[in-house]
Amino acid sequence: MEQKRKGYIESLIEEGEHEHQDFKYQISDAKKIARSIAAFANNSGGHLLVGVKDNGHIAGVSSDEEIYMVEQAAQMYCNPPQEVKFQIYRVKGRNVVKATVEEADVKPVKAPDENSIWRVYYRVADENVLASSLHAKILKKKAEDAENALIEYGESERALLGYLDSHGGITVTGYMKLARLTRMHAESSLVRLSEMGLIDLRYHNGECLIVSREG
Repeated sequence: MEQKRKGYIESLIEEGEHEHQDFKYQISDAKKIARSIAAFANNSGGHLLVGVKDNGHIAGVSSDEEIYMVEQAAQMYCNPPQEVKFQIYRVKGRNVVKATVEEADVKPVKAPDENSIWRVYYRVADENVLASSLHAKILKKKAEDAENALIEYGESERALLGYLDSHGGITVTGYMKLARLTRMHAESSLVRLSEMGLIDLRYHNGECLIVSREG
């Protein structure tokens, strides 16, 4: 671990909390921090700034203690365990720890909820959201499985893609009604369409929406 010059952390703090950055005043609950680590790992990575309040005020931390807690969260309360890289910054006479989480090679990464039930979390804007069952299945698919995705799709998939072109988005339940499918068949269809690069998932007001993939 190396100490870094001032200036860099202040510029990060000015960005506020977002998809790849979370502020933590202090670390007191390893399980709770594990949800942030899992959410970053299930997305495209991110980092925690430990010793920074939600309003951006630098409070500082005891570096060794905070690093230990984050490591405990990553190794004991993430499944599979995750590696976290640490850097310590001295800002205004206080220590700020930057804990960086890379995107996981094996997904989904799970962490325990408030009832110690293992769940899949995903980072959306400045929040860790509980991933939908469909999203968890998509995350679980290995990259090489994409080669086995259907090149052609049927009436149900065509109906969905036509609906998305005119309406923008739909829930899994909406797709089930639209195509008269069971949840199992609807989610299987959506996983294939995701592998084919035709759909994406978006979270809005805590709801998972299927949308057309941009570009």
